[in-house]
Amino acid sequence: MIIRHADDIPPRARLTLGETRIAADYARGRQAEKKLVAAFPGDGRPVMIIPGMFSNDRRMKMLRRVLEKAGYNAHGWELGRNMPHKAALLDRIGHRLDDIQGQDGAPVTLVGWSLGGLIAREYAKHAPDRVAAVITMGSPFSGNPRFNNAWRAYELFAGHKIDASPFASGLATKPPVHTTAIWSPRDGFIPPRAARGLAHERDAEIEVACGHLGYICAPDAMEAVLRVLAGQR
Repeated sequence: MIIRHADDIPPRARLTLGETRIAADYARGRQAEKKLVAAFPGDGRPVMIIPGMFSNDRRMKMLRRVLEKAGYNAHGWELGRNMPHKAALLDRIGHRLDDIQGQDGAPVTLVGWSLGGLIAREYAKHAPDRVAAVITMGSPFSGNPRFNNAWRAYELFAGHKIDASPFASGLATKPPVHTTAIWSPRDGFIPPRAARGLAHERDAEIEVACGHLGYICAPDAMEAVLRVLAGQR
């Protein structure tokens, strides 16, 4: 029997409808770019950004640009649209890291939005020596996988039940690298409990005030990523 806690309830319809403010988040993000870059200068370390479900590197362009301007060696994952099921996905990410790491083999920080964050956590478990840290943004790694507003879309396109996901049995297990969960009480798809996780499921958590679609462009979400990176020096 599944015990449902108050914060396990998927976001209400008003929060999901509130995701339409993505245009305003984008505009605010553009205005804040210079200020963010100046406030949180980077140190040149490699960072790979993994897009959310149904998204690609183009959707992550603003966040990647901000990290680049701040001084990080930021990369897209270059694996096309992130669909719910891709064969040998972890191996494909490994090949991408071969390109990013080059000859020095420096570990890469993985920043993942939504499904991208789940993939980042799983790759860090698969090859922890290649990952410096993981930052998730609105990623439902904790609790029941059906206590959100995205699981039906996952099942429709994956062709299997969400419980049969290649990662389903151990999503909440913390990777053996430093892991930060960025979450929002205004997320219209993923409830706070799922994206924040419990203390033993991540090392740190940061609350922001954007919607689910805003994690990749809202000023407070991008600032949270920059703060995490700055704190890891």
